[in-house]
Amino acid sequence: MTCHEIEALRLGLMNSLGVSDDAAEKHARDELGESPDPHIEALAEAESLAACKRHLDTALVELEGEVASADADDPGYDYLRGRLVAVRDAEAALDRLLTHGEGFLDDLGNIHHALHETFPTDE
Repeated sequence: MTCHEIEALRLGLMNSLGVSDDAAEKHARDELGESPDPHIEALAEAESLAACKRHLDTALVELEGEVASADADDPGYDYLRGRLVAVRDAEAALDRLLTHGEGFLDDLGNIHHALHETFPTDE
């Protein structure tokens, strides 16, 4: 078992933020393998933070279902539950990033308004 959700999110965030890291991308692609789940692939290919959020939510629902249907006696059960905790943590971090981004946009609007209020133009 591997944590496809986390590696796919890393790739989606790299796309969204314009970050290029060949080694990280290769590692993530190696983890995902040749034909990842379509939802995982969509997350890896996301080109916006909103798309990352949407695809991560879908992947999280699928992972929750996998945990719910897993046998607690299975040797991989604890790792599966750990994955769920890690992906939920990643979801919370992504939510914070989105909230900060929205706050930054609001701040820019306020700065722009204050600038025009301080230095009115006759246009």
